[in-house]
Amino acid sequence: MINDSKFHRFEDNEIKGIKLPELFTYPFHYEPHILSRIAAKHLNDYLSSRHDWHDELKQGKMMGVLVVQHRNTIGFLAAFSGILAHSNNHSYFVPAVYDLLLPDGFFIAEEKNISAINLLIDNELQSQHRQEIINNITIAKTSAQKEIENYRKIMKASKIKRDEARLNGLEQASLIAESQFQKAELKRIKTRWKQSIEELQKHIDQSDIKISQWKEERRKRSATLQERIFRNFVMLNAKGQKQDLCEIFASTPQKFPPAGAGECAAPKLLQYAYSHGYKPIVMAEFWVGESPKDEIRRHGCFYPSCVAKCKPILEWMLQGVDVEANPLESTSGHNNIDIIYEDNWILAVNKPDGILSVPGKLSVDSLQEQMVRLFPSSTPPIIVHRLDMATSGVLLFAKSQNVYKLLQSMFKNQQIKKHYIAILDGITTPDKGIINLPLTPNINDRPRQMVSHTHGKCAITRYEVIKRTQNTTRINFYPETGRTHQLRVHASHPLGLNSPILGDNLYGNNFTATSTDSVTTKIPYKRLYLHAYSIEFIHPITQQYISITAPCPF
Repeated sequence: MINDSKFHRFEDNEIKGIKLPELFTYPFHYEPHILSRIAAKHLNDYLSSRHDWHDELKQGKMMGVLVVQHRNTIGFLAAFSGILAHSNNHSYFVPAVYDLLLPDGFFIAEEKNISAINLLIDNELQSQHRQEIINNITIAKTSAQKEIENYRKIMKASKIKRDEARLNGLEQASLIAESQFQKAELKRIKTRWKQSIEELQKHIDQSDIKISQWKEERRKRSATLQERIFRNFVMLNAKGQKQDLCEIFASTPQKFPPAGAGECAAPKLLQYAYSHGYKPIVMAEFWVGESPKDEIRRHGCFYPSCVAKCKPILEWMLQGVDVEANPLESTSGHNNIDIIYEDNWILAVNKPDGILSVPGKLSVDSLQEQMVRLFPSSTPPIIVHRLDMATSGVLLFAKSQNVYKLLQSMFKNQQIKKHYIAILDGITTPDKGIINLPLTPNINDRPRQMVSHTHGKCAITRYEVIKRTQNTTRINFYPETGRTHQLRVHASHPLGLNSPILGDNLYGNNFTATSTDSVTTKIPYKRLYLHAYSIEFIHPITQQYISITAPCPF
């Protein structure tokens, strides 16, 4: 009998006949194992019973489960990302790797010091004395401008009179003297106001110096505090080795951990398992509550671990564990290129799903590399645009650099019409319409994209429903722009069609954590149901109308 409140033992009948997997979950692309789904169902039921957390959970939070083995007993550990109900410690969940909220800890004390500096800055910025000086400067500048403009009008009128006087033969010396006096007087007016404004500005400059000093102190304290925090996150791996977050991230491109690193569910779970002698079996993370404003997260659906915060940490922590291979790096088996159009200048192929358009970070073959092998004795065709690895359909190549530039310009100027066919996981009500949601990369969770009206680039999609079944919608997409994952995000986002493309492992809902029943649990789809059906354009050389179609495989 395991005397640990964090260890939740499975009942024998609920896991009877389930074979333990030989390899641990690859956390960045996975189908949740049945044991993970059972554990997630238990956790979800527990969360439903916590009515005191209802409002907070409704706002959205990532949860995690780690199925573990201790001798012959199988159970699971549970964790949440960040904090819950203003605390890191709850009886059902594993604790934080390092608890920043300890009352007598350095974090709370230093946060008070930094907050005190923030208060000093805010008080100085909002002080009555500073505001009065700023108002006086504004009044002085307005008064100066008004007096200078009025005196210039006087000078202009005087010049007109002097010009008339010269025509009447009056003495030149007196006229010149008057002109020189007025110019000197204008200069004196400007100088007087400049000195007055500068005298006022000195007080603001002195205030700004104090604010800058406080900001610099705050910056140094924050940087020191952040490093001290990361040094206290000492992460274990299965070999019993230890590294703090600064050491783990030292070899990454960013060199330093991002804010919040080590506070996600997955690192918490592995840390607790290693420190208590539990053997990790499988793991999964799922979302509860409403989706964030810009990202796409669906209640009860499983998601891979985040890349920016968790990948370096999990790669360290899983050393010594036999982990599944990245399924995206498995050989695709697509070695026969299906050329569907070719002339002297252009070539088009029917790209299969599951193959990269161009070489990427994954150590797998790409269509571009296959084209190089297909044309070994000449310059290989140049890929003009790209399709996601999971998307099939028409892909265009140019046979020369000149044609490539012409086609690129046509894509940029929306002179090439694209037609996609997709099946949506759900029913969308409008028969046709336009989606206009700007997109930007999610820098903390690449390759995911997010909607951002502040930082996003314009992304426009026209759509038209083909037919509906009981649970799906077959649809035509006509993208007017070509942003990464545009159709996938526009389909899934609540402000778009709110129905993800079937089989979308990034933005869809292929698996649910709310039930393990075969009726309500989504079936793992073997592909993304998105196909680039056709492209149409005026040939840049022959000026003939060209329409290239790849039959839809679903």
